[in-house]
Parts: sequence; structure tokens; C-alpha cells
Amino acid sequence: MYAIIDIETTGGKFNEEGITEIAIYKFDGHEIVDQFISLVNPEKAIQPFVVNLTGINNKMLINAPKFFEVAKRIVEITQDCIFVAHNTSFDYRILRTEFRRLGFEFERKTLCTVELSKQLIPDMPSYSLGKLVRALGIPVTDRHRASGDALATVKLFKLLLNKDTEKTIITEALKTKPKHQLEPKLLDILDTLPNKTGVYYIHNKEGKIIYIGKSKNIKNRINQHFTGTTAKSKKIQINVSNVTFEVTGSELVALLKESEEIKRNKPLYNRALRKRLFTTGLYHETDKNGYINLSIDKADGRRRNITTFTNKQNGKAFLEKIVDEFNLCQKLTGLYNSKTSCFRYELDSCLGACVKEETTESYNLRVNQFLKKHSYKNKNMVILDRGRDVDERSAILIENGEFKGLAFISLNYQITKIDILKTLITPMENNKDSQHIIQSYLRKYPKLKIITL
Repeated sequence: MYAIIDIETTGGKFNEEGITEIAIYKFDGHEIVDQFISLVNPEKAIQPFVVNLTGINNKMLINAPKFFEVAKRIVEITQDCIFVAHNTSFDYRILRTEFRRLGFEFERKTLCTVELSKQLIPDMPSYSLGKLVRALGIPVTDRHRASGDALATVKLFKLLLNKDTEKTIITEALKTKPKHQLEPKLLDILDTLPNKTGVYYIHNKEGKIIYIGKSKNIKNRINQHFTGTTAKSKKIQINVSNVTFEVTGSELVALLKESEEIKRNKPLYNRALRKRLFTTGLYHETDKNGYINLSIDKADGRRRNITTFTNKQNGKAFLEKIVDEFNLCQKLTGLYNSKTSCFRYELDSCLGACVKEETTESYNLRVNQFLKKHSYKNKNMVILDRGRDVDERSAILIENGEFKGLAFISLNYQITKIDILKTLITPMENNKDSQHIIQSYLRKYPKLKIITL
């Protein structure tokens, strides 16, 4: 016996959604033998985009039963049934979360029609419910409403049962919990985490840090660790006992703190991140004719770079933008290998440095403009970014071209008065990784506010 289910929710943060509508069709493999369809008052507002998608609004739910009032009926109709849904991990998670709030552990064997469809009907352009049933000619009414979507899932599931002639896939697909279903211990940890930008620390039962990471949304990122199927994710799931965090507001601050904390603590599962963050550098030198040449090359600690990149492709893409922005020569930037002119010269886009038609003074002036813009060598400046709340900003101090540290500030005079700023700064190590992080971030967000001291 199968309970084929679809749930509509309020939308919102992970594990904080509320059910707005539920439809359950009890299916014996041949026909529907029972059904339960109801709106549900989630006791919280529905996200506007969900209202537009489903047509369910807050006014419609004022007199609808609350979840605790329909919980008994849900338990009864799904008793001794296999829980079936299109993307079971979502519907089953939502339902288990609601029951968990009532102190009841809801568990059913599950089947996912997305996973089954991929196995039994391979090579479809999309496995979303709407596109899949339309491609298969299955009629659907009331799309994005629980009843309509659940009924379409019934028809799809009936087709899948017919296609599984050996009955092997469905037998093997049965499981107590769907893929990525969280254990109660992990759910308890998730409940303590914020949906904010910052650095997080995963601890084992002895309190030792086993992994450090950063994210724009700490809660979502930890959930990815807890539901991941990689070898590292599984080790974290087994060994995690607690997760602590530091909200930073700024992604740049989070990146800098993550890098320094990994070097300091050397966590067990951060092996890859202990290595250098970049492999490629942008270098410059003056050729025998007096023109400043730029080149992308393998990172070399013995040479002073202008900036660094995660890989050669990123470096080349950046250099191509610079050539356009500052009207530089492709040949003198290593982007066009030629013994004569570059390709842009043939298009009248290059002023002719490649064939010595443009003077070195004129060409090098534009190269130096680029160098001044994208290098903070010998510069004294403060990079301002988001703080931990609306009244605060983060400040990253660069002094004589070196990263000195960071602070959180709330008053303007704390920035402009360098002596005051220095007392607020938390010192951090200036190394090639921190330089790479700052330069990469400034390339990514060129409109970030910078105050020259």
C-alpha cells in the first residue's frame, strides 16, 4: 500500500517552513482507496513568491485547521504505507519536522518518483513534475496545488510500476529514510545555527575542531555537510558533536578568518584548504624595446606578482578584460602569439605597440594606470564592507601594501582617525593567501568602498 503525498509550504528558511496544504492519496498499486486533502493554517505568513506560485494566500488559511488538528488523520492514512512523493526528501522532511514539533517521531518507508523516473525513464530533458508529466502525456490540473500535484504523482507512479517489469528497482529503492534525511542529533545542531554570513567550526565529542569553513549562510552550509554523500561529508556526520560559529556579516572577513583559522588549527578534514589558495600569478616586466609586458604564469614565490588567481583560466579571463578596459596590446600581454602585429591591431583596436607604432611612454602610461588600480603595493587604505548588523561595518586595514588585520566599527571617526583604527584592529597574518583573498574579492566587487589614508 502506498501513501502518495504532496505538500505546499509557506517557503522561507530551511526547517522553518510551515505547511499550507497537504494532499494524500492512498493507492493500492491499482487504484486510489482513500484520500485526505486539506488546507493547513501554518501560523506564519506565506512568502509572496509562494502566493504567486500556488495561489494560496494568508486570508484563505485563517479558518483552516492547524497541523496538530490534522496530525492524527495523517498518521492513520499513512499507517503501514510506503511514503511516495516527487522529491521525497522535501515532503518527508517537512512532515517529519512538523511532527517533531509535536513530540512525535514520524517514520515511514519511502520512495521518490524523481529517483525512480531517472532509472526507469532515462534521458528525459527534465524530471521536474510539471515538465515530466507533460512530456509523458499525463494530464495535470491545479498545478502547484497539493491535490493536483499529488494526483499527477499517482498517475506517474502507476506508469513507473508498469515499467518496472522485473520489480527489482522498486524493491531496492525502499528505504526507511530518504537520501539526505537528517538524524535527530544533526537536526538539533542545525536548530542552533543562524542563516547569516560567517565562519563555522565543527567539533568532535572531545571538543576538538575537525573542520572549519565559511559561508554566506552558515545554517544552509552545515546542512549540506550533514546531507552530503562524499567521503568527507560522511566522516563529518559520524564525528560531529557540536558546531560553533562566528558571524562576520562580510564575506571578505569570513574568507580571511577561515584561511587564518585553518592554518592555526590544522583541522583533520581541511587537508585540501591547508594548501595555497592560488596557482597562477600576473607578472610584469619591461622588454628590450621599453614596453611593459604583462603575463599570466605559474605562481612563483621568488617573483613579485601584481595579483593572483585560483587557476590559469581565471587569470587569462581577467587579462582579456584588462586589455579591453585599458586598450592594451594582446601581443604584449601574452594573449596573442605573433612575430608581427596582434589581432586587435588588424581590427584597428590596438594603437600599435606590437609593431612599435605607439610610443613606449604612451603605452606604458595605460599599463601603469592598470597597475595602480589593481595593486595595493605601498598603499595605505581601509576596505569597508558589511558588518554584523545594520549599524556596523567591517574594516580591513592595508598599511604600506601589507594586510594588518580587521575590525568592526560603528562610527566614522573610527575609520578616519588612523590611531583609533589601529587600536580597534585585530592583528592578522599578512601572507600570500590573505593577499590573494583580498585582491580576488576586490576584483569580484569593484564598487566596494575604499578609503585612502
